[in-house]
Amino acid sequence: MFFSLVAGLVGGLGLFLLGMRLMTNGLRNAAGEALRSILGKWTKTPLRGLASGFMVTALVQSSSAITVAVIGFVNAGLMTMAQSVGVIFGSNIGTTVTSWIVAAVGVSVQVKALALPLIGLGALLRLTSAHSRRKHIGDALTGFGIFFLGIEILQSTFQDLGTAVDLASFNIGGIPGILLFVSLGAILTLLMQSSSAAMAIILTAAMSGIVTLESSAAAAIGTNIGTTSTALFSVIGATYNAKKVAAAHIIFNFVTGLVAILTIPILLRVVSTLSSLNGDYNLATTLAIFHTVFNMLGVAIFLPFTSQLVDFLNRHIGREITELGKPKYLDNNVLSTPALAMDALFMELGRLGEMTREICQKALTSKFRHTDFIKDKTTLDTLIVAIRAYCVKIQRLDLPGPIAIRLPAALRVIQYYRKAINIITEVSQQYTLLDHTLPEATNETARTFRREVRNIINVAHTPCSPEFVDLKQQLNQLDNLYHDLKDDLLRVGAQGHIDLNTMVSLLEYYSNMRQMCEQAVKGTTYWALLRDIELTCANADKENEYAWKQDV
Repeated sequence: MFFSLVAGLVGGLGLFLLGMRLMTNGLRNAAGEALRSILGKWTKTPLRGLASGFMVTALVQSSSAITVAVIGFVNAGLMTMAQSVGVIFGSNIGTTVTSWIVAAVGVSVQVKALALPLIGLGALLRLTSAHSRRKHIGDALTGFGIFFLGIEILQSTFQDLGTAVDLASFNIGGIPGILLFVSLGAILTLLMQSSSAAMAIILTAAMSGIVTLESSAAAAIGTNIGTTSTALFSVIGATYNAKKVAAAHIIFNFVTGLVAILTIPILLRVVSTLSSLNGDYNLATTLAIFHTVFNMLGVAIFLPFTSQLVDFLNRHIGREITELGKPKYLDNNVLSTPALAMDALFMELGRLGEMTREICQKALTSKFRHTDFIKDKTTLDTLIVAIRAYCVKIQRLDLPGPIAIRLPAALRVIQYYRKAINIITEVSQQYTLLDHTLPEATNETARTFRREVRNIINVAHTPCSPEFVDLKQQLNQLDNLYHDLKDDLLRVGAQGHIDLNTMVSLLEYYSNMRQMCEQAVKGTTYWALLRDIELTCANADKENEYAWKQDV
């Protein structure tokens, strides 16, 4: 008897978790770019983010997947913190859909009559559609079927357990009982890393009559608190944006849980009334309503204070960032979604380009200090190593065609910026050693050349500016200036106005400056082409940019 009960619990839970996994992955892959579109475009305000978070979580049945996607969008600059907080709020309401499915199936549906056809149809779609989106729909249908079978086995096992053991004696009333079952719900979620699985156990146990309504409601609150463990684990070593999103999730769930615990008698009276309005009261529906109501209560508390919550997170997370060499946008959590990983890489490469521009500008100024330059270069070297390591991780993924094509361009961007940094390092060393005293006419040509270099470096990292499309012409002008300067240096060297060794060093110095410019421009050009040009800048001339790519 004992063995059969344990086997029923373990097997039912295993089927439930396997079904949830298949269902979640299938729905997420079948939705494809639709999820990206919804989260990227339908979250302009916290309220719209709330609706989007609910809708997408209800669709894919995984708040964890939505949280990871939100982190990726925030890191990629496609979503503000305020928008992401709204999505997090909505995803918590979206998780309650699982409770409604369990309640509906457990109460009014002949499970095998529904589950077995779904498994059969899902398997057929998977076997006959290996290279189309229908295979993901097949996985989702199979997952639903296995999910339903798991529910049936769990419910049957709990009924047998209630018959074999007098579990009424284990129900503790009052505050100690509430806190005990809150803890049990949190522990279940922590162990299984799935609030949906924990809620399934709680609902089936309640429907089998082995726990009271108050105890199962307290355990439901515990699942909300326990799900914060997933957020905590996911941000270990993650970016500060990821930590802010996770912190918003944790604060919401803890505060909502505390409010629900303090008001549990009132909430239970309200939901019992709502559940019995149709004249057919049942415990499963009451718990599903309770789960939904206290999450909606949390949203009602937090939504008006979204901006204050975002300000709080910005003030207290990330203040200590002093290591510019640490990636700001790269996050391992988004590697499961290659498109989001490429978005993060795009943003980090843009940051690398801006830092490269700054270090080049510093090296060209009269106030240049070599000690500061060494510190800045060390920062850039560290960042480049981190970006390359992230590219290796992306390379190991099963990349869709469009993303696989973009990865070599990303590697080119790194190489061009790296070459620019190496060249400017040599230029900076030459600058401190060279005697820059020249005859007035030659000196004026040199000043014009250096000014043009600074102008190009400034424009090179602003691909949305009108001047960007003229960079080819500016580089040609720089090349002409270089040859004029070269002729002047050769002339004054031949005439004895400067030392011949100095002349050779100056020629090398200005040649390096020209090459540095070319490398920086090439890096920025390929960076701008990593993403659809409309996403990079609305006013850029796409045709000119692609024509420019052919020249570089």
